[in-house]
Amino acid sequence: MLMLETREIGWWYWLVTAGLLSYGLTVDSVGLWLAVALTVINLLHFAVRADRLTAFPVQVRFFYLLLLLVALPEPLRWLFWIPTVGTWAQVLVGYCTMARLVSLFPWNRREPFTARLVWRTFLSAPVKGRIGGD
Repeated sequence: MLMLETREIGWWYWLVTAGLLSYGLTVDSVGLWLAVALTVINLLHFAVRADRLTAFPVQVRFFYLLLLLVALPEPLRWLFWIPTVGTWAQVLVGYCTMARLVSLFPWNRREPFTARLVWRTFLSAPVKGRIGGD
């Protein structure tokens, strides 16, 4: 089921980022650099909007940016396929793997880290308005 949240600015950031990553992987690597630049803008925008820098939407964008930066060196460029597929999943169906991963960090959870928690975190259906922390 499609979950197009066109009224949310965060959704538009992710849509353009997914397009840039796709362009960067299939046509010209300049798209990868543009995706990184847009992610910096996305992070700064949400950091300014947030009441604190540790706000969940800021964390998601920070760790997403780290993933993109790790993938920038030529030998690691294949890693860009991971955020590309993941970002399209976020844009189209609202499933954000990065948000789910970040939710498991110790400072973001109140329950013990268990296999059941990981299972529930990654396999639960997307909930409109909650994925990606927007």
